[in-house]
Amino acid sequence: MIRKKSVLVSATFSAIAFIFFLTVYCNSPSDNKNNSVEHEYLNHDSSVKYVGIETCRSCHSSIYNSFIQTGMGQSFNIASKKKSAAEFSSHTVVYDKISDMSYHPFFKGDSLYIMEFRIEKNDTIYKRIEKADYIIGSGQHTNSHMMNVNGYLYQLPLTWYAQKKKWDLPPGFEDGKNVHFSREIGIECMSCHNALPGFVENSVNKFTSIPRGIDCERCHGPGELHVKEKLAGKIIDTSKAIDFTIVNPKKLPYERQIDVCQRCHLQGNAIVKSGKTFYDFRPGMKLSDFIEVYMPKYKEHDDEFIMASHAQRLQLSKCFISTMKQSNDNSKSTGLTCITCHNPHVSVKVTGKQVFNNVCMNCHEDKRSCKEDLKIRAEKNDNCVGCHMQRSGTIDIPHVTVTDHWIKIPAKKETVNKLKEFAGIYCINNKQTDFVSKCEAYISYFEKFNGEKSSLDSAGKYLQFVLKPEELNSRIHLLFLKNEFEKIVAETKDIKPETITDPWTSYRIGQAFQNEKIFTVAEKWYAHTLTLAPENLDFLNKYGAVLIIQNKIDEGIQILERSLRKNPKQYEVLTNLGFAYLKRNDTGKAMELYNNALSLNPDFEQALLNKAGLYNYIGKSFEAKNILKQILKRDPQNTAVLALFKSL
Repeated sequence: MIRKKSVLVSATFSAIAFIFFLTVYCNSPSDNKNNSVEHEYLNHDSSVKYVGIETCRSCHSSIYNSFIQTGMGQSFNIASKKKSAAEFSSHTVVYDKISDMSYHPFFKGDSLYIMEFRIEKNDTIYKRIEKADYIIGSGQHTNSHMMNVNGYLYQLPLTWYAQKKKWDLPPGFEDGKNVHFSREIGIECMSCHNALPGFVENSVNKFTSIPRGIDCERCHGPGELHVKEKLAGKIIDTSKAIDFTIVNPKKLPYERQIDVCQRCHLQGNAIVKSGKTFYDFRPGMKLSDFIEVYMPKYKEHDDEFIMASHAQRLQLSKCFISTMKQSNDNSKSTGLTCITCHNPHVSVKVTGKQVFNNVCMNCHEDKRSCKEDLKIRAEKNDNCVGCHMQRSGTIDIPHVTVTDHWIKIPAKKETVNKLKEFAGIYCINNKQTDFVSKCEAYISYFEKFNGEKSSLDSAGKYLQFVLKPEELNSRIHLLFLKNEFEKIVAETKDIKPETITDPWTSYRIGQAFQNEKIFTVAEKWYAHTLTLAPENLDFLNKYGAVLIIQNKIDEGIQILERSLRKNPKQYEVLTNLGFAYLKRNDTGKAMELYNNALSLNPDFEQALLNKAGLYNYIGKSFEAKNILKQILKRDPQNTAVLALFKSL
C-alpha cells in the first residue's frame, strides 16, 4: 500500500512501492491416495493458539533437526556471523551511481552493520551506520537485512546474492528507486518469510513479536489442541485414521494441498478479502476465501516469471492439468501437487536429482516416449527435470537463477527483445472473483507495482458494479490515485468521520481536504484516522503537519514529538518539527532539527529547502544559495528551485 508522506511547504508527495520476494522450498512426498479428506479441522477454530516450533520439537525431534536445515527453517533469524551466508571484506563497497551513495557491510564483534556514505573530492562528506537486527533469507539465493526501531521494521539497502557471491542493492532499490533506510517491512512480507509474528493492526510495519524462521505450524496449523490431546493420552493411529487436531497436508485433497504451498509460493498482487487478514488463513482452508492473488499478463512473454511463482508455474503444466482432470474424474487419484516431488522436512540441497526424476517415471515409464536426441539424453544422464524444468533468472530478483516449475518441452529462445504489451491482470487462485476483488486488484496493481494507467480505467469499470459499503472505500481510493481531490471533497463533505471504519479511506479523505486547503476539516479526518490506527507513523505526521499549518503550534509539536518517540529516525517528521519551531521564531532549534533530518537523508529536498529558507531568513543568502546548488547538482531541471535560486 502506498503511503503519502506529509512535508510542510511542499505540494509533492513521495511514494514508495515495495515488492520483496524470497524463495523457500516446499518439499514433501505425497502418499495420500485413498485417504484424502476435505474436513473442518479442529485447529481451524480461531481460539486454537500457535505453540511454536520448540513445542513441536519435544515430540518430533528428528523432523525438527532435518527441517531447520531447509530453506524454510533458515528463512529468518537474528543477524549474526552464524546466520549470515555472505562474504565480508574491508574492500567490499557497493556504489549506487544514481543516488551517488556507497555501501559497506561489516561486523563489529557478532553485530552486523551497514554503512551508507558519500565521497566528494576524496573526502567523506556524509556517513550513516545502522545495525542489522535480522537477516531474511536462507542464504541459498539471498540474504537481505532489516533493522528494528522500537518494533518498526525497515529493510537495509544492501543484499548478499549467494549464487553470484556478490553484494548489491536489494530488489526494488535499483534504477533510481533507492529509499536508503526507509523501506517499511509489513505483514504481507513477514507473514510469508517467517512464522507468524505479532503485528499491530493498521500500523504498516509495527510488530510486537518476531519469530526466527518459518516453523511447523505454517503448514500444519496451530498446534495447541494437538499438544493438549497428546499430553492427555489421546493418541490416534494415523496409519488408520486422520488426526483432526492438526493438519497433515498429505492427507488433504490436492486443491487444499496446493493452497498450503501457494499461500506463500504464489507471490503477486495479493488482495485480502473484506473482513479478513493475512493471519486468518490456516492450512486445510480454501485460500481464495481469504486472499486472491493477481498477476499481470503480457502478450508473448510467458517465459518470464517472478521468484516465488512456483505454484502458478506448476499449474500451467500439462502434467498438472492432466492429473487434475484425473482427480476430478476419480476420487482415488490425488493429482500432481508440490509435495508429490518435495519433502518440506528435507532440504533440496540433499534431496538429489534422481528423487525428482523418479516422480517423472511414475507416468513416463517408457523412456522411448522422449523425443530428444539420444546423444543429448546420454550427455544429460536422462535428467528429466534438468531439461523440462529449466533454471532461469527471474524478473523481480537480480543475480539469481531458480527452477522454472512450468514443466514443458523447452522451446528455442528468441534473441529479439519484444516490447511488452499489457494484456490485463488475472487471478491465479480463483477463477470466479467478484467485482470488489477485481476493482481493488487493478487499483493495487497501479499503486504497488507502478502499473499501467489503464489499470485505473479498468478499476472504474468494475467499480460501477460494487455495492456499498465497499463501494465508498474503493471509489475514494480510485479518485485519490487519479488526484481528483475536489471530487472526494464533494462526495464526502456531508459524511461524518466516525462513520468510516477503514483508516486508509479516512486518511485519503483528510488528504483531499488538505490539498483543497480546507484544513479544519482535514484535521478532523486525520484525528479520526488516528483513532483507527494510533501506531501508524505516517498518520501521526499528517495530523501534526496540518495542525502546524493552522498555527496550532503547541499541539502540532506534541503530535510530532510523540511520533519521534516511537521512531526517532524519521527525517520527514524532523523537518516538519523544525518548521514548527521556526514558526515559534526559535531559529536555533529549527536549524538543529533540519540538520538532524539531513544527517539521516542528505538529499531530502524539503529539509534542504527549509534550511535554505532559514539561512535566507537570518540574512545568510550565500549559505542559502549553496544549499540550492546542492539540490540542483542532483536535479538540474528542478524549475521551482531554479526560480528560487534566481530570486535570491
